[in-house]
Amino acid sequence: LPSNDEDVMSYLMYPAVYLDFAKHKKQYGNTSVLPTIAFFYGLNPNDEISIDIEPGKTLVVKHLSTSQAHGDGTKTVSFELNGQPRDITIVDTSVAETVRRHPKADSDNAKHIGAPMPGKVSNVAVKKGQTVKAGERLLSIEAMKMETAVYSPRDTCVGEVHVSPGTIIAAGDLLMVIE
Repeated sequence: LPSNDEDVMSYLMYPAVYLDFAKHKKQYGNTSVLPTIAFFYGLNPNDEISIDIEPGKTLVVKHLSTSQAHGDGTKTVSFELNGQPRDITIVDTSVAETVRRHPKADSDNAKHIGAPMPGKVSNVAVKKGQTVKAGERLLSIEAMKMETAVYSPRDTCVGEVHVSPGTIIAAGDLLMVIE
């Protein structure tokens, strides 16, 4: 966890706050380089900011547009990064509560089996309480006419199964929990 003296002191004085900060930094990187207003409120269309990511390296970000909410509770944000057009999909928090979302797998939890890619679950080969061996197929995901199998990482027992055949999933969605 703590990697330098400042991190150790922060952890000793504010352990819960430091752990939240470390989790945020692991997930999003060093967001302290963002201007405060951009971090908390985002950019409006045609706003442009410069972000110094390290000495001699500056990113110029210009917000172009944000789409209306899609049916899955997301929006598309169009922007330029150093003059190159980019699009990303974000969760629209104003409608996200009305859209059913799959829980995400916790990469730090060895019991969580997450989706390696987006697609549709084509087959679930196990059920709750079943004992499986390392390397045994748990389920299959199909995307763009290709099928990918998800295998058990170790000898274990299947706990919760969160998907069934036909379930549409995104990368990182929690598929099942193993013991």
